[in-house]
Amino acid sequence: MLDTLFAPLRKLGHSTINAIWKLGVMSRFLLSILTHSGQSLLRFQLTIREVYFAGVLSLIIIVVSGLFVGMVLGLQGYNTLSRFGSADALGALVALSLLRELGPVLAALLFASRSGSAMTAEIGLMKATEQLEAMSVMAVDPVARVVAPRFWAGVISMPILAALFNVMGIFGGYLVGVVMIGLDEGTFWSQMQNNVDLHFDVVNGLIKSLFFGIAVTLIAVFEGFDATPTAAGVSSATTRTVVTSALVILALDFVLTAFMF
Repeated sequence: MLDTLFAPLRKLGHSTINAIWKLGVMSRFLLSILTHSGQSLLRFQLTIREVYFAGVLSLIIIVVSGLFVGMVLGLQGYNTLSRFGSADALGALVALSLLRELGPVLAALLFASRSGSAMTAEIGLMKATEQLEAMSVMAVDPVARVVAPRFWAGVISMPILAALFNVMGIFGGYLVGVVMIGLDEGTFWSQMQNNVDLHFDVVNGLIKSLFFGIAVTLIAVFEGFDATPTAAGVSSATTRTVVTSALVILALDFVLTAFMF
């Protein structure tokens, strides 16, 4: 009887201990990446190649998603603001919504889904096919050669992708507000210019995206490096990367917003 009553409590305690243990292992893994980053920075072509795979190949989904998010914001914002006679503030609404919240968060979620999962799958398959062990046998550190370039590529790519998402979102809001609905173009841009602050809105949004990039890329490379070397293990690690990254992004967004705004 007591075993039945305490079973859920034991399960909760076991899950909590495992989560704390994994957080500690991930912290040590991050320290190892930073320690072995010299090779990826001195041989910067390794990192540039990974920037192409993580960043450039993500441009299509980032640009298209940003455009449609901006267009939806324009439609919804105009519908709401027009009720209060403030339709002229549509430009400021679209820009502030994207720069502060939607741009960094949605770009990070898309980055985790596309590039984060790809990093995990690639490193996991390298582990499953014993390529990482072969590197160690040849006196090549797999963290320095495989993990660190991908980590820095994600950190570099994420703020740039978020900025492009914001630009396309603002352009989408312009298409809806000025071209489709017929708001005054000068008012649209002037309201945006008067209400958007470079440091408070733009820079803080980029800082958010930088933290998201660090978190997502660290989770992606860690899950790949820690994956069970089987097909099912790699698949499970890829799923964990996307789910964990999404939860961490949203939680981190709340913490950063509390400190910044």
